[in-house]
Amino acid sequence: MQHGAATHEIFNQTPPLADYNLFTSDTALREAVEREGAAAAAADLIQAGAALGTAANFEHARLANRHTPVLHSFNAQGERIDSIEFHPSWHMLMRGIISRGYHSSPWTQSTPARSGAHAARAAGYLMQAQIESGTLCPTTMTYGAISPMRRDAWLAREWVPRLLSREYDARDIIFEHKQGGLIGMGMTEKQGGSDVRANTTRAIRSADGSYRITGHKWFFSAPQCDAHLVLAQTDAGLSCFFMPRHLPDGTLNGIYIQRLKDKLGNRSNASSEVEFFDAWAHLMDEPGRGIPTILEMGTYTRLDCVTGSAGMMRHAVVQALHHSHHRKVFGSLLINQPLMRSVLADLVLESEAATALSLRLARAFDSTEASEIALRRALTSAAKFWVCKRGCELAAEAMEVLGGNGYTEEIPLARMAREMPVNSIWEGSGNIMCLDVLRAFAKSAVTREVVLEELSSTRAGHRNFAAAFERFAAMSEQSASDEAHARRFAQLFVTLFQAKLLLESSPAVADGFCATRLSGEPGWGAVFGASGAAMDLKGILDRAWKE
Repeated sequence: MQHGAATHEIFNQTPPLADYNLFTSDTALREAVEREGAAAAAADLIQAGAALGTAANFEHARLANRHTPVLHSFNAQGERIDSIEFHPSWHMLMRGIISRGYHSSPWTQSTPARSGAHAARAAGYLMQAQIESGTLCPTTMTYGAISPMRRDAWLAREWVPRLLSREYDARDIIFEHKQGGLIGMGMTEKQGGSDVRANTTRAIRSADGSYRITGHKWFFSAPQCDAHLVLAQTDAGLSCFFMPRHLPDGTLNGIYIQRLKDKLGNRSNASSEVEFFDAWAHLMDEPGRGIPTILEMGTYTRLDCVTGSAGMMRHAVVQALHHSHHRKVFGSLLINQPLMRSVLADLVLESEAATALSLRLARAFDSTEASEIALRRALTSAAKFWVCKRGCELAAEAMEVLGGNGYTEEIPLARMAREMPVNSIWEGSGNIMCLDVLRAFAKSAVTREVVLEELSSTRAGHRNFAAAFERFAAMSEQSASDEAHARRFAQLFVTLFQAKLLLESSPAVADGFCATRLSGEPGWGAVFGASGAAMDLKGILDRAWKE
């Protein structure tokens, strides 16, 4: 039909961003992998980057979020089954994650602390986050849970080996009959939220040494998992328990899913509210030590909050840069317009700093040195606070670069804008993270010494860095008693650390970052692209993305 043909001529639209290698196209990530001791994994990461960046994978991500999980409480015969139905695209994404080992790879080596395994995994996880984030929930919980599980003789023997499998097995059957498995967690309750000491769920010891648990969980993450780490009260106080979905005879444990949560984002993933009725559980660690045990898992999941946010930031920036290389406005490409270049360069600075910090933090998890352990104790919480906060702002700005197209569900920026806040909220919100940073400095003089020594080696590298370092050193002396300014302290800590890493890699990016983030310029951070600092815009933008 010719009628109206002229009105359907399509021009000045950006082609889809797909079928590119997420690793080889990311200079900052490649350099961080080399710098943080994971160079041996480069070949695997190149292969993963190519496999992840396909149009088919991006479509699986869209479908998994469009067709959200469905709870089936009963079967046709009226039996309680509490089964979760996922779209096939969810299972395709999970199969890729498990095959690449992002749920367990650092734990498969005999000496993971010296192998660069956590840094290599972080690089892969960062790329996976650019595709879809709901599937990362059971992935990261399994990764974090294996650490405390390995210290328990029964779990180390009966559960951990199968969790290390690279086979994804979605069947809802007894664990002993599966090829692989996943672990979730249940901490928060209606009345407590982050204050888990207010939990009322109760565990009663049985004659055989196992426990029976009755209570509820307001958020029970990924209820389809084969088991969960759960907090419950005993006579000795709050304790951590391992609660399998199925009992040894194959029947369901006393875990009743009341509903799936209707969430802002993370919609492909099933988050639930549950009640326990005499549910069988195995005590992990000593009674009353539930918080230290679950926090061991939480330390790893907090690392993933940082890495996952950094991954989404990278993809948001790439979407904005890709669009700017194709879209003409007022007669010229967006990428050539001065104000847009300032905004884009500022987004790149934030994204590259987040990538560098994620991989450096992961390297701290690869080390058994006391100084690295002290560093990760303080830096993990600070990084989670700052990177996850900045991710929310960056996603909104990147979406605005694309205009109305960015606001539609046909481009993943809208989904990422909804996903970003969950990493800030989950595993401890911003205030909790900042107070945890203060505790880390207050409880150990070694932490302050390690941090200052790490940063001081860069003092002469940049004028703004040196001045900011002096401010931070002075603040760190009074940090333990200054709760009202904990956010300011954590922000300066993180941005200094990011600047240090950038000064070791890219001069153009480092100069821009230090001039904007560390100069003390009034109003910095209110919006991207508002700084008056002189920057090498071409060097920053060319490094970030090439069409």
